Amino acid sequence: MSSNVSSQPAAPGAIATGVRGLVADWSSDQRAFKVSWGKAMMWIFLLSDTFVFSCFLTGYMTVRMATTVPWPNPSEVFGLHVGGHDVPLLLIAIMTFVLITSSGTMAMAVNFAYRRQRRQCALLMLVTALFGAAFVSMQAFEWTKLIVDEGVRPWGNPMGAPQFGSTFFMITGFHGLHVTCGVIYLLIVATKVLRGRYEVSGNYQIVEIAGLYWHFVDLVWVFIFALFYLW
Repeated sequence: MSSNVSSQPAAPGAIATGVRGLVADWSSDQRAFKVSWGKAMMWIFLLSDTFVFSCFLTGYMTVRMATTVPWPNPSEVFGLHVGGHDVPLLLIAIMTFVLITSSGTMAMAVNFAYRRQRRQCALLMLVTALFGAAFVSMQAFEWTKLIVDEGVRPWGNPMGAPQFGSTFFMITGFHGLHVTCGVIYLLIVATKVLRGRYEVSGNYQIVEIAGLYWHFVDLVWVFIFALFYLW
């Protein structure tokens, strides 16, 4: 008995229909939890980044508690000589203030975005990016001071435990990279907002997504500040 099943390939139209159906089914999930794909993907990225920073900070705390060599005093290492006096953690306090202030300007930018006031939104995003650039500049000054003046290296430290240099440059450098990427991200989005890129669709959710990233970067710095500079 001969088989009635055809061995010929499916018609192109059927394949196209199948692809369109797959895309429709996939895209329909964007309303499953009332969250767009862009926001969902940003949350997933931030969750994975949280694991990375958690590993770094946990490793830092483990190394610091396990070392038998005295750990350098952060108040002395990160102090500045101003007006003939040594001021502990002055630069770090300014950096923290700048970054926390940038969270406020970013939150206002998101608010203006949903009110469709694109000029105010773009201006506040540019201010936020300026705060971020100032933070990275101060961090570069801090690195220069430690490397040139104090002789700290990733593989050594004349002030105490050699692990100090490796953990400091790894953690603050990784965070500084995030801030730098955030500044570039904010500048790109702010430029598009200012040019009216999202006026046609009326969807300014990209500003909120950028805000999620920026608030995450600020929150991570709070933990770095508490565990590395105050401990």
